Amino acid sequence: MGSDRDRALLSCYVSSGARATELLGVRLSDVDWPGQRLWVVSKGTGVRRVAPLSPDASLWLARYVAGRGAADPGAVVWRALRGPDRPLTYSAVRRVLQRANEKLGTNWTLHDLRHTAGVRMANDPALTITDVQTILGHTDIATTTIYTVPRVEEMFDRLHTFYNRPRQALTLPAGYDPRDMETIFGAPWNHELDGQDDPAGPATP
Repeated sequence: MGSDRDRALLSCYVSSGARATELLGVRLSDVDWPGQRLWVVSKGTGVRRVAPLSPDASLWLARYVAGRGAADPGAVVWRALRGPDRPLTYSAVRRVLQRANEKLGTNWTLHDLRHTAGVRMANDPALTITDVQTILGHTDIATTTIYTVPRVEEMFDRLHTFYNRPRQALTLPAGYDPRDMETIFGAPWNHELDGQDDPAGPATP
């Protein structure tokens, strides 16, 4: 990112989960600085909802706004850096990401930033799926569930723990004869009987 504006934009996208056009429409009066959040208008429904900001995103946003100087609270936050003062357009912010992709050899899109935010939130145990639905502005919770994708590294960590967990020794309650179990299940039962050796001794052929 080549400017404080672009760093703030990227940080706000990946922490708020807002859609590209929703974030671009934010005005200065929509920013809740103490609460580290901002208000966006949901695409399609037109409902105004709150979107969270990470501490880093809040700092970058504050730095960008302070660098621009005093402005009308009703003005759109994101502005063009070159030419006449005007709101940043969707095509212009796409171009910002395209330039980054050219340097990194990647193919990230603006929607990928929202997807990243959604996956992080949906896989955090501190948030419920309905919390994430509200933050992302989904009308149908089925849409939100697509973000509940386990990370491969975390999945294999859990599997490693599972396979290395000590197996609990099986024992028979008092009163059960291991030979009866062998007759029923057709396999030798070599476990101790309730912590004690079988008093009857080995079975007679």
